[in-house]
Amino acid sequence: MAKQLDLEEQEQLDQIKHFWKQYGNPITWVLIAILGAFAAWNGYQYWQRNQAVQASALYDELERLAAQGDPAKVQRAFTDMKDKFGRTTFAMQGGLLNARLQQEAGKTEDAKTALTWVADKASDPAYKAIARLRLAALLAQAKDYPAAMARLDGDFPAEFKPLVADRKGDLLMLQEKPAEARVQYQQAWAGLDVRSDYRQLVEIKLTALGADPRPAAGAATAAEAKP
Repeated sequence: MAKQLDLEEQEQLDQIKHFWKQYGNPITWVLIAILGAFAAWNGYQYWQRNQAVQASALYDELERLAAQGDPAKVQRAFTDMKDKFGRTTFAMQGGLLNARLQQEAGKTEDAKTALTWVADKASDPAYKAIARLRLAALLAQAKDYPAAMARLDGDFPAEFKPLVADRKGDLLMLQEKPAEARVQYQQAWAGLDVRSDYRQLVEIKLTALGADPRPAAGAATAAEAKP
């Protein structure tokens, strides 16, 4: 009986050896690839956390400089943040903060540059939308209406679409196109929350153009209700 078991064990060992000889190298390489991918993922996660911590500290410094009202130092801090941590959320926030401070200091070109960077590089749609809206306003102030309108074309998150329509209306008014502006204002009014103060501002613009959005809204509702 013992000999029989020894023979069976030997046969199993031989099968294992044969299997490993045939498939050992591929299995080893698969395991190495899996472990390597796991290590790379852990390394990437650690790198992201480290980037976020450093970017946060630099953003705190940028805010401190902004509170001091020194646009030159803020610009340098933002440039440093953009170069080192350009893919972080803090860099996007820093770009918007820097643009506001530069604009307040009368450095419009620096403000445009910061907003353009956020508008083009931001991975977060909300930061991208905010930068595009503010950049359009700066371009409108410079009377570069085609460039301003171009920044408002394309996709925006749903919550920003009424704001985009309102800004388009303002641009069209600056170009003395009241009929087209009215259409944009009506879209903005319809898309804004009924309790929003901003909606009341848009309503004032429509009233100044001789348009009452409420009858138009009522007519649209009645039309939708018809079979």
